[in-house]
Amino acid sequence: MAALLLATSDALAARFGAVAVRGEISGLTRAASGHLYFSLKDADGAPALLRCAMFRRAASLLDFPPGDGQQVELRGRLGVYEARGELQMVVEAMRRVGEGALYEEFLRRRARLAAEGLFDAERKRPLPARPAALGVVTSLAAAALRDVITALQRRAPQVRVVIYPAAVQGADAPAQLVQSLAVAGRRAEVDALLLVRGGGSLEDLWAFNDERLVRAIAACPLPVVCGVGHETDVTLADLVADLRAPTPTAAAELSAPPLAELRQQVDTRAERAARAAERLLQRQGQRLDTLAARLGTPARALAAQQQALQSRAQRLARAPLITLQQRQQRLQHQASRAVQALHERLRTEPLRLATAEARLQAHDPARVLKRGYAWVQSLDGRPVVSVAGLRAGQAVKAIWADGSADAELLRIEALPPSR
Repeated sequence: MAALLLATSDALAARFGAVAVRGEISGLTRAASGHLYFSLKDADGAPALLRCAMFRRAASLLDFPPGDGQQVELRGRLGVYEARGELQMVVEAMRRVGEGALYEEFLRRRARLAAEGLFDAERKRPLPARPAALGVVTSLAAAALRDVITALQRRAPQVRVVIYPAAVQGADAPAQLVQSLAVAGRRAEVDALLLVRGGGSLEDLWAFNDERLVRAIAACPLPVVCGVGHETDVTLADLVADLRAPTPTAAAELSAPPLAELRQQVDTRAERAARAAERLLQRQGQRLDTLAARLGTPARALAAQQQALQSRAQRLARAPLITLQQRQQRLQHQASRAVQALHERLRTEPLRLATAEARLQAHDPARVLKRGYAWVQSLDGRPVVSVAGLRAGQAVKAIWADGSADAELLRIEALPPSR
């Protein structure tokens, strides 16, 4: 048996050598060793199926992540896998089919729309923290719809789900998706929208790169979460959406907090409210106790008022006598101060008079004349204080302490001015 399988493998290698084949990837698995194992089936739906193996060295050279449903062209060698006796192709190279032109168009659209600011982070709106209802825009037959509903039922059964059906693949898909977004925005019956679809090739996801859909998402009044394809798939709808989810299930999980978390939040807030109410009751109780202690019994309050009235009556009765005593004390104090001031004046007045007398005597002209000075005046009695205006032969009168004499001026000599 082994010899036959080996001979068949050699015959295939000698007959076909290196071969190239196109088809759709199915059942892709990646082993821990890094090898890829999958089947290649006809894209037109024919039942033909070819087992393929791509070893780690060749897989590491791929410039894209292969996945189920992708249309690819393989190059490699045909052989027989002896363990199962199956025809197998050892793949040495793989490239995507038909995606080159589409990908270039994708890049052109992305650059143009990005230049308009449709992908700017400032445009992104936050999702509601606790949505009551979520809308799902997808096909009714899509596996993504089942994934979203299952995730929401498991995670947040309190959230109501509204479905806005639309095709997610084909020529009519963009228009239907735009229409469903418009209906959801017009009805405004949900808090956010989930735009979802399962994985596929670039052609399968091309509807989500349509410019009409991109602009409809940007204009939608509701926050939009886009979960299209797998984590490695990126569409223009992902870029313009308020939040991109790697998968439809992740879109559901990101849009609604789990019920257990909400319950925990409610329990926490209820506990805080209970503690706050208890603290408030305690404070109010203490306040009532304080007020009750201050208020006391009516009899005590009345006794306190009576005591206050008696005290005021006593003060009122003593008020005239106290006022008279205070006035008498002020008068006595003022009289004492007046007597002290008079005694002080009588004590200091003789000294002041003596000082004034001494100053007056010091300015007495007679005392000056006694020291040998003479007083000179004209015959009409005016004092002569300067030689200016005098003339020789003029008669003057000189007065001394013990008498006077008439004199005639013989010569007048003026002193030079002092410097």
